[in-house]
Amino acid sequence: MKVGILSMQRIVNYGSFLQAYALKKILEEEGADVEFVDYHVDPPVIGNKNQKGNNYIRKIKKGLGVFKYDAPLLHKIKFILYKKNFSKKNLPILGISNSKNYNPKLDCLVIGSDEVFNCIQRNPDVGYSLELFGKNNNSSKLISYAASFGNTTIDKLKNYGKCKEVGELLDGFDTISVRDSNSANIVKTISTNSPVYNVDPVLAYDYLGCNDLVPKIKQKEKYLLLYAYSGRITNIEANWISVYAREKNLKVYAIGGIQKCADRFISCSPFEVLSYFENADEVITDTFHGSIFSIITHKRFTTLIRKSVGSSYGNEEKLTDLLHVFNLEERMTTSIEDVGIINRKKINYDTVDKILNVERRRTRNYLRREI
Repeated sequence: MKVGILSMQRIVNYGSFLQAYALKKILEEEGADVEFVDYHVDPPVIGNKNQKGNNYIRKIKKGLGVFKYDAPLLHKIKFILYKKNFSKKNLPILGISNSKNYNPKLDCLVIGSDEVFNCIQRNPDVGYSLELFGKNNNSSKLISYAASFGNTTIDKLKNYGKCKEVGELLDGFDTISVRDSNSANIVKTISTNSPVYNVDPVLAYDYLGCNDLVPKIKQKEKYLLLYAYSGRITNIEANWISVYAREKNLKVYAIGGIQKCADRFISCSPFEVLSYFENADEVITDTFHGSIFSIITHKRFTTLIRKSVGSSYGNEEKLTDLLHVFNLEERMTTSIEDVGIINRKKINYDTVDKILNVERRRTRNYLRREI
């Protein structure tokens, strides 16, 4: 079976890489011949004057924009180098070259995971790209796996007049798998398909069971791991984290983004990220995959919830659903001051792992059945 994965595999992001790698490995273990498929990027529905111009100019502006963040200069330089070298170092591991692979002839095209359906947003690297909904695909069968609308809601689709167009494309899927209730609600509302639920591939694939994949990194000093994008941790939050870590005699390690309160910015491979999570004393994150990395490495963690306001990017929809599935709602907060209370609480990871094992079997059964 020749299977293609159409996902966010070229996005410079640890979570995007690890979900793409995991889904590829699961499909290969089920006997598929797997390749990654690219999509043509169309302009975003929500315009942004700061993102106009050709890609080269935008990348230069984005790189220079790093210097506006309140963080140590050395961290900023390391962050720019991490972004610059990420694709060259990691995409070959996925079997991806610089040449784009558009609309190949396949037995089955799998769209997902990640926020492949998040079509009402500003990101010019994704845009309003209908190929992410299967348009013009050249495959005998079309399915999704753990696809997400992110913070695109049914109200946003209605406001921008995209319900009919997106709904008709969703009707073209043989089967639709989503990873959250917001996405399931949209599919049920605007299409005739009945979605099934599956967890993100990073949860579905047993990374830590692959002993040769995740390296063992031992740090002499104890640290709090802060996993958040640059610019999302406010000054108030950063100042609080600095005091909190100092009181607990912990260094602050930042991964994924540069932070004002970080003692170190860690630039590493995607697989090494999981090792840094394993060795952390505790974790603070405001991301979906940061929460997942904490779960699979059995960490005490707090997830900061960012609410969507207007066209701004929030994480409330996907994180609330993720933590609900694993009965971990008490790990969420909108207030940094709650971290001390939350991270003191132990997590019953025996119960979490039982849920995870059920979801892993569900993933295998779904993909085995569909391909």
